[in-house]
Amino acid sequence: MAGESRQQSDPVVRPPVWETYGPADLSAVPVFSGGFINFGYWKGVDLEGPLTEADRIRSEQDLYRHVLDAAGPHKGQVMEVGCGLGVGCALALEEYRPARITGVDIHPQQLRRARDVNAPLLEARPDRLRFALGAAESLPFGDGEFDCLYSVEAAQHFPDLFAFAREAARVLRPGGRVAVASFFTVDGTPAQADRLAGLLDSYANGLDIARPVSQLADALTGSGLVDVRTRSIGPQVWPGWDRWLSRLWEPGTWPRNFLAAWEERVLDYYVVTATRP
Repeated sequence: MAGESRQQSDPVVRPPVWETYGPADLSAVPVFSGGFINFGYWKGVDLEGPLTEADRIRSEQDLYRHVLDAAGPHKGQVMEVGCGLGVGCALALEEYRPARITGVDIHPQQLRRARDVNAPLLEARPDRLRFALGAAESLPFGDGEFDCLYSVEAAQHFPDLFAFAREAARVLRPGGRVAVASFFTVDGTPAQADRLAGLLDSYANGLDIARPVSQLADALTGSGLVDVRTRSIGPQVWPGWDRWLSRLWEPGTWPRNFLAAWEERVLDYYVVTATRP
């Protein structure tokens, strides 16, 4: 029934995800700032001059804005899947003004941090913001409960994109929109998984999963969604991300290889959108 939450047991978290977003607390790593955990959308930042922490935070906020613009409209019930510390939810609430925004994350430690970080907003607007424990492949909400669902740089961790797509289609109302921003392998490039594991520790240790962007597009289409569109935003992500990494990491160290993977056309950053008919 629409509006009825599903009763579920706590979701199972893959070990690399548990460690990275729990005890290791990726949000505290210096390359991430302001509570965000994303590579950033750098179009509005001058990459020729010295970069500041304010530039970094702006890039992270602008990635959210770019995704939210693609996901619109936002006047009703909105969900973020993989919300982390919830600062993107707060940005969406304050700048896009949906009726309510729900942040979902699979990691209980992240949700505790999200509630702490957003405590004043939760106290002031309990009817407008909430956080819930749940997996992307089994969302704890009723059918047709949301007008908009978006996800920013979390889908590279989802173990089953087809299950995620089915859940997105299920919880959206007719006319509802989904927008996913993340990095995927480039269609048509051979042996991407092996190459990425050799370049990037996050693929070698299983934190990130190598899959072509067409797999997500096919999953959304197969779940009955329409107007499925895939767009690369790599030029607005990778050079700025590498420029920021250069403050802390030397050339040849594995984090700097994200740019190399993009330049080799093995990996790219995409925004994928779709609509429930």
